[in-house]
Amino acid sequence: MAFFGVDSTLPPVSPDAAATGTRRPHPSAPIPVQGPSVGSNIRVPLGESGSDAFPLILGAAEFGWTVDLESSHAILDAYAELGGNAVHTADSYSSGRSEHILGQWLHSRGLRDDIVLTVRVGGHADNPGLGPVNLIRAVEASLKRLRTDRIDVLSLDATTDPGSSLEDTLATAEWLVDTGKVRALGAYGYTAAQLVEARILSSAGYPRITVLDVPFNVLRRHEFDADLRLVAGAQAMAVTPSHALEHGFLAGRQRSKIRGALSVRGAQLAANLNRRGSRTLRALDAVGADLGVPDAAVAVAWLLAQRLVTAPIVNAYAPQHVEELVQGVGVRLSRSQLADIGRAAE
Repeated sequence: MAFFGVDSTLPPVSPDAAATGTRRPHPSAPIPVQGPSVGSNIRVPLGESGSDAFPLILGAAEFGWTVDLESSHAILDAYAELGGNAVHTADSYSSGRSEHILGQWLHSRGLRDDIVLTVRVGGHADNPGLGPVNLIRAVEASLKRLRTDRIDVLSLDATTDPGSSLEDTLATAEWLVDTGKVRALGAYGYTAAQLVEARILSSAGYPRITVLDVPFNVLRRHEFDADLRLVAGAQAMAVTPSHALEHGFLAGRQRSKIRGALSVRGAQLAANLNRRGSRTLRALDAVGADLGVPDAAVAVAWLLAQRLVTAPIVNAYAPQHVEELVQGVGVRLSRSQLADIGRAAE
């Protein structure tokens, strides 16, 4: 029974609590968790880069584009609170605004030494390609926007300058490493043959490429083909798949279409991709229902179950999305579940 708005079933208030306007917690109330997140103890070597990363890298591609500064910082805060420590950006994301936003967050939170920072360069309009002069200018510009003195993994984007000399690029990267501006090298858009050439050049003293970023998910498996897998495995590279959720489709938020299908020539092929996408989502739904996790977590778990994959790069649009994604790190899919998902995507 309650009198004058006071619930008589609640435990009595102590004099001290009454004086301060607080109430003693009920004996059955949850015990507050103090200290760092459990996720802060989960780290995997990022190849031979010298960095240890949380096995889910937060992508910053949406920062400054579909996600504003305040929301971007909230996403980064949620990721760090859950134990995440690796963030990926590029000088081309939102024409550099992504780097500005990330740099402000690193500076305001004082977390630069705690975060593994991976940056892809080559796509900014002011310093396009991987030629020696533009590469140095691109790195200097990224460092300024990020408000830091170093990049932990510099990812060279070969798609922006397919005709550039690999030897010239690595010679320039050597200077960047020697000066401390870059700690390790990664690659994006390189063929298996180019990666073999890069390893041969490393025997002459050039820095090694230790991290491979390749578009890869359950619906997009052809780009990480047999040759690229073989070379990545032989060179002990850390594979960090981008497009891990196929632009959000594998999170179940775009069930009507696959964005990638829009660029496909031929209605029949596009229809086939949509059928594959629908089947795949049903398979993710079924596994997620069995495990009690969202589709996005299942898609992340599928990637982490693939040989050579170290840490997927996944973009988030809101803090709650980060919570869904991080659940995938703790999910272990059975062989039958992996087979069901793989068959649905064929």
